[in-house]
Formats: sequence, structure tokens, C-alpha cells
Amino acid sequence: MKGTIWCLHGAVGMSEDWRGFSVPGWAVKRVDLWRFLDCCPMGMPEFGKALNEEAAATDGRKVLLGYSMGGRLALHALLADCGGPPQSSPAPGRGSHLWDAAAIVSAHPGLPDEEERKARRARDAEWAARALKGDWQDFLTEWNSQAVLEGFRSRISDLGLKFADRGRLEMRRQAVARSFMDWSLGTQEAMRDRLGEIACPLLWVAGERDEKFRAIAEEVGEFGRFEASIVAGSGHRVPWESAEFPAKVGEFLERAVS
Repeated sequence: MKGTIWCLHGAVGMSEDWRGFSVPGWAVKRVDLWRFLDCCPMGMPEFGKALNEEAAATDGRKVLLGYSMGGRLALHALLADCGGPPQSSPAPGRGSHLWDAAAIVSAHPGLPDEEERKARRARDAEWAARALKGDWQDFLTEWNSQAVLEGFRSRISDLGLKFADRGRLEMRRQAVARSFMDWSLGTQEAMRDRLGEIACPLLWVAGERDEKFRAIAEEVGEFGRFEASIVAGSGHRVPWESAEFPAKVGEFLERAVS
């Protein structure tokens, strides 16, 4: 194996979402994000450090892949890695940082305006209340009815990657609710000005039909060191809407990880 791809799911997501994802030559580690919130609150910077500690205890090359909320969390891990002290004994042939490459999918680098951040925190507090105390199926229906996810349900039966059943996530509803508070876009640092600190090769992916996040990917692609990939025909949930997504990640890793 060339190494391991650590996959971070999105909001109201599950580690099992990545069950159908594979890249030839790479192992896949599907990270359950909810276990970080099962017992107590954890901010995004703290999550980044905790994930890096787990990854540092494993051998081989490591690639970080994060979708949506998982992409925002991945950015914190990447910046915590680059901002911390170098590893004392890096593996042969690699640099002093933990992550050899990263792919960020349909993620936001942070809101620079405080009024926007405040509004987002208020909106996410409402989602938290619904996730914690509301009817679970009603919550899921409302979540999947958002404009940004439009068109996904009508396509899911035709896709090669299976999307895990969200009904089973009800037993984790406390952690899901907590994520809307601790990992809200409204609490996230505006990270655009810090993206240049990321030392490893980075692929930023967005769906062609996801106008807002497509613009973000194109903006990030202007950094020069990073690659932007706009996936034709896809909306926000690119990994599950595009059968070509694993190949795109694999092609990037062929270029980025020697």
C-alpha cells in the first residue's frame, strides 16, 4: 500500500458514507467524527490537534480527505500540523509535516464578516435544537431539503457510491447537535489568509452545479500551489454524485505523492 487516506464525513454524516470509496494502492480510514463530541464539547482547533495526534501514531504516508464540515475540520488539522513543531523522526522520503497531501471537498474557508458569522451561529443553534429534541425523520427531511443539496436524492439510486442510512444516526443525535454549535461555520476562524501556510499539496474540489462552492474552489486554485477541480454535473455532495470522484483523487495523488 502507498499509504492511507483519512476520510472525514460531512454534517449529519457518517463514517460509513465512505464505504464505497476507494483509490487503487491506498488504504482508506473512515473517521467517525461523532466520537470526538460524544463526551464533551470540542472546538475545531482542538479537533485538528486531536486528529493529528491519532494520525502521528500510525505508520506510512497519510492523505487527509474532508467533505463539507469534514473539509473545514481537515483545514484545522492541516494548519495545526503546519503551525506546530516538525516531527522529530519523519518517515524516510517525506518532509517534516504529518500530512503528505490533502483533498478538500465542498468546504468553506470561513466567514470574514462578523454579522454573517453571528447569523450563521443563530441558524446552526436552531439546527442543533431540531437535531437534539425534534422528530429525527422530520429533522432529516428538513436537512436534505436545503437548496444546497437540491437534486441529490433524485440521483442517489443511480450512483456507484452508497450513502449511509441516516436513520441509524439518531443514536448519535447529541453529538450531531453539539457539532452545530462547536463546529458551526459561524465559530470557525476566517482561514482564507492562512491557506498559504498549508505545506502539503492540496486539491480543492467542488461540483459544477454548486455555484457558491465552485467559486470558492476557483478562488483557492489561484494560490498557485493548490489545484482546483470542478466536477461536471455534480452538486454539493460530489463524492456521492460523481462516479469519477475516486479517479480524480487518485490522479491527484499520483502527481502529488511520489
